Amino acid sequence: MDKGGMDAARPPPRSPASLRWSILRKSLLRRPSSSAPDDPSDVSTKNVSRKRGGGFNLIPCHPLDDSDSVEVLEATLRAKDLVGPRDVCIRYKLPLENGSGLVMIQRMEDCVDLNDFEISTRYDIDTTGLVCSWPSEDVLAYFCVNHPLMFRSKRVIELGSGYGLAGLAIAASSDAQEVVISDGNPNVVDYIQHNISLNAQVFGATKVQSMILHWNQDLVSDVLSSFDVVVASDCTFFLQFHESLACTVKSLLKRSEASEAIFLSPKRGDSLVKFIEKIKEIGLDYKLLENYDTHVWNIHQKLLKGDDSTWANYDPDHCYPLLLRMTFPAHEYK
Repeated sequence: MDKGGMDAARPPPRSPASLRWSILRKSLLRRPSSSAPDDPSDVSTKNVSRKRGGGFNLIPCHPLDDSDSVEVLEATLRAKDLVGPRDVCIRYKLPLENGSGLVMIQRMEDCVDLNDFEISTRYDIDTTGLVCSWPSEDVLAYFCVNHPLMFRSKRVIELGSGYGLAGLAIAASSDAQEVVISDGNPNVVDYIQHNISLNAQVFGATKVQSMILHWNQDLVSDVLSSFDVVVASDCTFFLQFHESLACTVKSLLKRSEASEAIFLSPKRGDSLVKFIEKIKEIGLDYKLLENYDTHVWNIHQKLLKGDDSTWANYDPDHCYPLLLRMTFPAHEYK
């Protein structure tokens, strides 16, 4: 066959929108057995998807195997009855001198089902916490582990936590008084509670608990104005949740000069800018930092320059999280 005949036989390239629908379809139809590695649609959807397993790879992770320590394998045995057919046990190694790590149960990547969408509709929530671990969560966990004094002896809550990596990392590394790991999706909170139970031995004296917290609902009185630090990653994407998220942050923070909220979120078009507008409207001060950690910044620069080819389709607008710090105005405490 001549070259022209080969080109005629080749199917036309699919649009990005079509490829993203393919990602969703595979999530719904995925079974524990993987698809054929040479499937050309897998290559296309990997190129259009703006995430990758491990994010910035700041918290190394791998599926549990026989090479892990006895303590880790014991945690695996405890997790055995909790793991479903679409779940996997992952070992995360925290950047700590003592080599501490976390064992977490989470869904196989891109693996959701129709029941997830039914719950999403019923509770007016999204399913992003079940799809995968997002790059910003990796960065938030790394940032928090490297700033333990920020959380020592304090009450901390994580919003939109997904499987809870950042909250668990804070509890394992900082001597916080209490860490509450929350999400609005009850399916996600089930995973969070399992992961808290699996890692209880690394929390020391820190109290750790899960919570279903929906930003559109009134908060119970015992959490109002009760947290020193609020953290979240990539929670500003959906414009319809901006106002309720901003008000939730303000309601949770203690009325103290020292209290603060720490968000790590990509720009995602004008989404982050519009969330900051809501923050200003409700009377909170803010600082937005682009370069907040030397190691994270260097990885970002290598990806921008093409010196690191491990993240195909890296787009800083959607992938690189900025650090947003929110506080009450100083004049309220003078």
